[in-house]
Amino acid sequence: MLIEFSIANFLSFKDKNTFTMLASSDKTLEDNYINIGNDNILKMTAIYGANASGKTNLFKVLAIVSSMIKNSNYIDPNHLLPIVPFKLDEKMVSKPSEFEIKFVVNNTRYLYGFKADSKKIYEEYLTYYPNGRPVKIFTRENISEYEFGRNDERILNDIKSKNSDNKFFIATATSWNYEKTKEAYDFITEKIGVVLSNDQLHDYSYNQYYNDKENNLENFALSFLKKADINIKGYRVIESKLKEDIFNNLPDFAKTMFPIGTPMYKVNTKHIINDKEYELDITEESLGTQVVFSFIPVLKDVIENKKVLIIDEFDKSLHPFIVKYIVEIFNDPTINITGAQLIFNTHDTNLLNLDILRRDQIWFTEKNFKDESTTIYPLDDFSVRKTENIEKGYLLGRYGAIPFITNDFNPYGE
Repeated sequence: MLIEFSIANFLSFKDKNTFTMLASSDKTLEDNYINIGNDNILKMTAIYGANASGKTNLFKVLAIVSSMIKNSNYIDPNHLLPIVPFKLDEKMVSKPSEFEIKFVVNNTRYLYGFKADSKKIYEEYLTYYPNGRPVKIFTRENISEYEFGRNDERILNDIKSKNSDNKFFIATATSWNYEKTKEAYDFITEKIGVVLSNDQLHDYSYNQYYNDKENNLENFALSFLKKADINIKGYRVIESKLKEDIFNNLPDFAKTMFPIGTPMYKVNTKHIINDKEYELDITEESLGTQVVFSFIPVLKDVIENKKVLIIDEFDKSLHPFIVKYIVEIFNDPTINITGAQLIFNTHDTNLLNLDILRRDQIWFTEKNFKDESTTIYPLDDFSVRKTENIEKGYLLGRYGAIPFITNDFNPYGE
């Protein structure tokens, strides 16, 4: 499970900001967190803020970090890393970006972090806590100066010779079968899923539906759709291959991503009206229904495999009741028994209710109007009574994180 992560000098984050999933001492809604060791870790959080305040950038950070580490072993020494420092301050542009993440795998806590720019990784470290006490796995300073934990110096000294300035040692060591980095590497690259657009879901989800040979996904999907009051009684997925004539009409940049023979899927949904069955192409369904249908396989995978799901604009095209239902699924200990986590940003203020979310499950992003940097902070930073109307307080600007609308708009210049 994700405990927390920190970023500094990355995208719109100038100063160090820390986002945490650690629960506070608040005793309300105890089903909304899970106890691991000495920690109570939240199952989900919602992030609010004005447009352009940095909500999406918070998620991009995790997506970029996960992707960089996952692809680290496949890049050449001259490859530039997709690290973008805070650009609205000349002093920050020349400094490395910083990232740190804390998480738990198999009841063992890990701490991983690095400092890097687009060309080099200047610092990198990995520590774990097998008995509640910190044990160093490796540290890296000044690009290529390494220190290793006891008993592993020989094997890691051999592995470090295979690393380069722009490669992450956690990835290099894992690729050479060093077991102590594997769990941390797998969590960062496989257990954190960031969805920045609904289009990302379609191909993955349709593939999952098509290969659902034992109908486990179908049973889950139809149950979810019924609960969400979506009148789909079944579906049929048809696979085809990208043909040469269609490939030839693709733009050049798309041809590298979709070669001839790429699987393509067509989905028909089934409806029963007056005891008669009808089929509709999925594109004939409402956009909200399409989003829900694509989301279901991801939801099932995340809950069953104890993953962290991070979604940008979660409420886009979804009715507030469906959003609330998904939130309840993650907080329900009888359904989310593995400790899967959901983190999303939204403008749906219906969730700003202390009967649904705890104060530590509500976060805000705000833009600094002097330098346009992003700051993140939880509702827990405020003295909020349990009976307070959080939705009303947020819309009144009591917690910040809302747009400041002026009255000086004059499109005609008069």
